[in-house]
Amino acid sequence: MMFQIFIGIVALSSLLSFINKKLFKLPDTIGVMFLAIIASLFIGALNFMDHETFVSVCSVIDEIDFRTILFDFLLSFLLFAGSIHVNLHQLLEEKGAVLIYATVGVLISTFMIGTLFYLAAGSIGMQIDYIYCLVFGALISPTDPIAVLALLKKAGAPKDMEIKIVGESLFNDGVGIVVFISLLSIATMTGEHGVEPSHILTEFGQEALGGIALGLGLGLLARFFLKNIYEAPMVAVHISIAMVMGGYWLATMVHVSGALAMVVLGLMVGDYLHKKCNSQPLKENMNVFWKVLDEILNAILFVLIGLEIVSLNFQPNYLIAGVLAVPIVLMSRYVSVWISNILLKKEHRSNSNKLVILTWAGLRGGISIALTLTLPEGQFREGLIFITYCVVVFSIIVQGLTIDKVVVKMLNNTKTN
Repeated sequence: MMFQIFIGIVALSSLLSFINKKLFKLPDTIGVMFLAIIASLFIGALNFMDHETFVSVCSVIDEIDFRTILFDFLLSFLLFAGSIHVNLHQLLEEKGAVLIYATVGVLISTFMIGTLFYLAAGSIGMQIDYIYCLVFGALISPTDPIAVLALLKKAGAPKDMEIKIVGESLFNDGVGIVVFISLLSIATMTGEHGVEPSHILTEFGQEALGGIALGLGLGLLARFFLKNIYEAPMVAVHISIAMVMGGYWLATMVHVSGALAMVVLGLMVGDYLHKKCNSQPLKENMNVFWKVLDEILNAILFVLIGLEIVSLNFQPNYLIAGVLAVPIVLMSRYVSVWISNILLKKEHRSNSNKLVILTWAGLRGGISIALTLTLPEGQFREGLIFITYCVVVFSIIVQGLTIDKVVVKMLNNTKTN
């Protein structure tokens, strides 16, 4: 059944991509998700016209295991495909900013969102334990570069800003997942002794540092294969697929961050292709294959995000909390970027206008939704899922469709000043 559902999702994503290109001409991922949300609303309307059909469609959508599809299949390919096209030299020039934004920034954002959301939820009568508010802060803090990169280039964003946003987004996915797992283990821990801080730090170190180390090892192995198979570009593509799938599986087996491993692997393979590979056919085959796969998988991901809205449990206070969460997330993003900016060397700091761009370009995406779907059954789960959807949909549609205008306005203000 799951295979047939996946075929349907692939077919639907291709159809929505076609409709978007021909009629709406929105940025690819944003347009696909927007159309998927409209399709979900039509499905919801079926409840009033043909209840039996509505129930049967909902039962099919409920069969979709979003978390499994994203974490066990899509995530490894998306992170590798995203990082293989990043210029490692430019990334290393901004390594201080990327590292601080992806670590200090995520931690500040997590605790600020958690605290403010705890107060906001309490003000409307939603009593959510503080630790679960922190869990929400962790799952909503990672940013998603997928829908915004093309818009940043189109708007003429400076290269240093582009690389900061890309690099941060690639690494804070891994860091955010580790922080989420650590906080969730505290929230769900039973027993009189609870969780020792040393245990959380050890787990964090093992996941993060272990993931980076595994990525380095996989990267060296991948470069060895590519160096010795330059005359057979299709075999090189095949090997890269095997490295991504096998490497991510190995990361789960040894309990390290597969997300960080895939980012490091992609950066090392991309650096080899850009700098040291003398085979033009190999470069072209690798770049074209991973670019096409990236586009297809992103379309599938955003269709899933749109369709999953049908299965949400709607309650008025969930919607109010979701609306309140949007400015909390944006404000926390700005503060975390501002504090992180202070910690940078003077020549790498961003001015106030660029901080606004960094804030508005911090879109939330599939990672946040997948993480919230892993929450254990309980009184907070349904509400947090709905609230996360509110933030993600606002982020992708509103921020995604206006980021080019924000970039142009802020850069013009910088020139004027």
